[in-house]
Amino acid sequence: MSELTPDEIRRRRLARLQGGGGANSSTGQSTPPSQSTETAVGDNPPTAHSNKETVPPQEVHITPSPGGAHSMEVETCSDVTGESQQSDKGQSQLDVDSGIETMEVDDPEPKRKRNISIGSEATEDQVKKSLCRVFAVSWSEESSKTYKVLHLRELAVVAAVSSTKLSDLRDLINQMIMEAVLVIQDAPFTQDMSPPTGHEFLESSTSNIIGYWQGTSYHSFREFSSKIIISPSMQLVILKYLLDCYDRVAAEEKNAPKRTSIPPLSDALSIARSQCVCYTSLVLQGAFSQQPRSQSGYSALIPFLLSHNLPRGFLPELVHTIHEDKAAFHRVFSPVLQYLSRCTATLGLNSDTYRDPLTVMTELCSIKAPGNNRPICNLMVEQPNWLPGSVSQACGMETEKLTLLGPFLGLSIFAEDDVKVVDEYFAAHHMSQDNAWAIYKSLMGILEDVRTQCYHILHNLLVNSSTREPTLTFIAKVLERNAKRSQIQFDERFLSGDGFMLNLMSVLQKLSEKVDLDKIDIYYPFHHTNRVILAGKARMRFTEKEVEEWEQQISKKPKPEVKFSTECFFLTLHCHHLSILPVTRKYQRRLRAIRDLHRLISDMEAAESQWKNLPTAGRSREQLKRWKSQYQRLQKSKMCADAGVLDKDMLLRCLSFYTRTADLLMRVADPENRCSEVPLPAEIPDYFSALPEFYLEDMADFILFVLQYMPGGIVEPEHKMMLRLLLVMLCSQNYLRNPYLTAKLVEVLFVLQPSIQPKTEQVNMELLMSDVAINNLVPSLMKFYTDVETTGASNEFYDKFTIRYHISIIFKTMWSIHSHQVMYMREAQSGRQFVRFVNMLMNDTTFLLDESLDCLKRIHEVQELMDNQAKWNALSKEQQQSKTLQLSSDERQCRNYLTLATETVEMFHYLTTKIVEPFLVPELADRLSAMLNFNLHQLCGPKCKSLKVKNPEKYGWEPKKLLNILTDIYLHLDCAAFAQAIANDERSYRKELFDNAVDCMVKACIKTPDEINSFKELQEKVDGYLIQKHKAEVEFGDIPDEFRDPLMDTLMVDPVILPGGTVMERAIITRHLLNSQTDPFNRQPLREEELVPATELKKKISSWLAEKKNSK
Repeated sequence: MSELTPDEIRRRRLARLQGGGGANSSTGQSTPPSQSTETAVGDNPPTAHSNKETVPPQEVHITPSPGGAHSMEVETCSDVTGESQQSDKGQSQLDVDSGIETMEVDDPEPKRKRNISIGSEATEDQVKKSLCRVFAVSWSEESSKTYKVLHLRELAVVAAVSSTKLSDLRDLINQMIMEAVLVIQDAPFTQDMSPPTGHEFLESSTSNIIGYWQGTSYHSFREFSSKIIISPSMQLVILKYLLDCYDRVAAEEKNAPKRTSIPPLSDALSIARSQCVCYTSLVLQGAFSQQPRSQSGYSALIPFLLSHNLPRGFLPELVHTIHEDKAAFHRVFSPVLQYLSRCTATLGLNSDTYRDPLTVMTELCSIKAPGNNRPICNLMVEQPNWLPGSVSQACGMETEKLTLLGPFLGLSIFAEDDVKVVDEYFAAHHMSQDNAWAIYKSLMGILEDVRTQCYHILHNLLVNSSTREPTLTFIAKVLERNAKRSQIQFDERFLSGDGFMLNLMSVLQKLSEKVDLDKIDIYYPFHHTNRVILAGKARMRFTEKEVEEWEQQISKKPKPEVKFSTECFFLTLHCHHLSILPVTRKYQRRLRAIRDLHRLISDMEAAESQWKNLPTAGRSREQLKRWKSQYQRLQKSKMCADAGVLDKDMLLRCLSFYTRTADLLMRVADPENRCSEVPLPAEIPDYFSALPEFYLEDMADFILFVLQYMPGGIVEPEHKMMLRLLLVMLCSQNYLRNPYLTAKLVEVLFVLQPSIQPKTEQVNMELLMSDVAINNLVPSLMKFYTDVETTGASNEFYDKFTIRYHISIIFKTMWSIHSHQVMYMREAQSGRQFVRFVNMLMNDTTFLLDESLDCLKRIHEVQELMDNQAKWNALSKEQQQSKTLQLSSDERQCRNYLTLATETVEMFHYLTTKIVEPFLVPELADRLSAMLNFNLHQLCGPKCKSLKVKNPEKYGWEPKKLLNILTDIYLHLDCAAFAQAIANDERSYRKELFDNAVDCMVKACIKTPDEINSFKELQEKVDGYLIQKHKAEVEFGDIPDEFRDPLMDTLMVDPVILPGGTVMERAIITRHLLNSQTDPFNRQPLREEELVPATELKKKISSWLAEKKNSK
């Protein structure tokens, strides 16, 4: 097959028009009379032997020519006039080597005779007229001028000397199209040039055609979208002509449905349609272009695609026609795919221009070929920029910007991703809440449209078997290259944007919606071929070494083939880890930054009188200006993030996915019972121990975010599975190695409390009234309250107060439920666990009240100094500024400490109403009474006025309430043992202390007369024990050293021997072990069970005491 350049095509055409048969001479051969050319493309309607019989479909094969040029080879039948004519008789024939291979056929079919019994069958003349209307051509020069159609000069010569038979329609149609295209190409090109439509001819041909054209969607002038900038070209004009011809085929069929549904007209129109598609393919490959295609990377098909004005069914037929010719398919559609990607990269969501390329890409991906094959999807993964390798450390950003699908997934409303969204929607400095929410809803709808379209694109790529593997590899690489997004701090310049990751997450959510959990291979994360990376991730229970050993063990076992459902689910889970979680953390950091900046601006403006006359005033004003500018930028960024993060539909999809994840984790943790029985079995499954802890932590973090910003979402019944899992894990703390992960579960339960989030009261009550909570939650929380004393972190001392505050709020709600009260009392009777809990409670109360009262004293001092203008003005500016800063710091600390202290004291208060004995065990009673006496002295002692501050409610300081609670605790514990413990407190207890307390209670009216009398009676008991104590000290005199406790230097009454050989008083060493499980002398680990009673020494002490008493 020879190659033809545009000049050669022109030379042949000129030769033909001159009547010399130049086309044949160039090919060097003639066409046998009996041979016909199969030029129809695709599945064309067949030609019938009779009324009911059909011929096989006609095909065109598009193949590359040896030299690299591609054209369509069209052979014409020699029997145009119905008689056998040889090519050497001067007949003008079209023989253009256009790249279409001819197909060998059998002997000519017998000429079909028209069935006159069918009145609707078209005559030969009607068929020819129909084709002339379709191609807007005429063989008569006069008619072409009258009706504004193309005059086919060459075919006019043939028509003048012969009569074309219907058996030669294929050749006739090819000659019509070829000559029409060449005529258009030779016409002088102008910017407003348009192809012929022949409307006048069409209207005069049939009586009812005018109404038909007016009532259909036919484009007499195929307009382009105003959003597209078009560079006019002859190629576009030719394409418009071919597309109009394709449209006119449908018009013919609709205008005469009966006549066009049977041969010969049905065959003619079918061939016409397929040849329009075939010639379009040639035009797009540059066969009729004067410019070499290598210099033109733009496809003339793009304006039609973006304007959505292609004829119905044209695009699928074009794909079907050429998809088997890989080279031709690549030349036609690769430029389209590349342009759509590049075009989308320049667009944003600030206007609706993004829709056109995104919709076109979705439509292209959905086109199927025979065998359920999607050719465009196959072509996409073959593109060089489908998944290019990284060329810099910004591999995540490269994936978004440089890959074929990156721009589509990268459409975002976040200010960091696309500042044009801010300029378009949030340019105003002030906006009402209603207007803001209207914009939010609009942007959320736009995002949902983008994500739906992206889902269809990826779904088509995944359902297409040949592109599933490359698509999964693409998704896995995106996650791998953005792995650093899981870090608390990461450099956003090197990674994909928030919008890109959220779009990918939404797509994966939709893909995994129908995944059956029963079909998921739970060992997939540990397969050596898995697509998720777990290296360096903390595990539920295993250490890194234990994980390696376990993976080696399971690697020896045969593994089933990994199914798509498994890969899809785990890729979705990991995508959540790298998308929604980092985005919500960033959202909350932004809110804190806005609050901090607002406070800085307010403080500086409030202190302007102090710095406006200083030498640094200019610098301060400049700083204030920068802060205000930054504040405005952060506010606009927040508004964009509100629309992107607080999207209810997206958050609900995340909740649904995490609910299914919770279900899967419960199956893994307890394969037999699925966590229906708690606590879980003591033997922890290795698989669960090896799972990354972020599977659970991410779930807890996301629930916390939803509870704060969309609490209504968590109340849905289908989402409560997550809360049950968190409760089960909280009541089975041995399944988790990280105490901070357990603390996160506690925080979720804390936020559910009505005092924190009123909208979740019903959900919280359902959770607390579940069997798991009633039977296990009280002891589990008490255990964690004590265990969190040491976490192994550098800031464990301060972390424990926050964690215990959360537990105290939960306990307050649980105490109001009778079934939980019963568990509290049962736990108090069970032994040492409750004693350790009370000990930690006392430690916290002592520290928090001390710190709170110290802060109040410092605040009082500074406020007094500021009120004294003489003293305040005597200070230098630097000293004043230092005092002001210290005051602000103390105020913040005071608020925090008082909040924690108040809750801790209140826990003491309600626990002692029903539980007394554990508070009065020897190792606790003295410390408890000392703590109460000291704080009572602070509130009612001679220096209580130093706690008076301005606006005490600002800090949560309620001295009357605190005094009422402390004196209530005295009354709750009123008994002989407690009175004796108070008497033992020589540091704080004085008779005057209780007298002052009584005066304060009377003055504040916080106690009834009966309660005050009871308090006085307790004071009398204490005084009685105090007298007895003084007498005993006089009686016993000097105590032998061997009878003294080495730590407290007091008389031992129940001595025990430590493993190191030291002898101590049991109550004292037990009190120490409540705080630290170590030997106080050598810091070696020590448990209470290791203490050995010093029986002989105890007898000696008893004998010595008896001797002393008898001697008196």
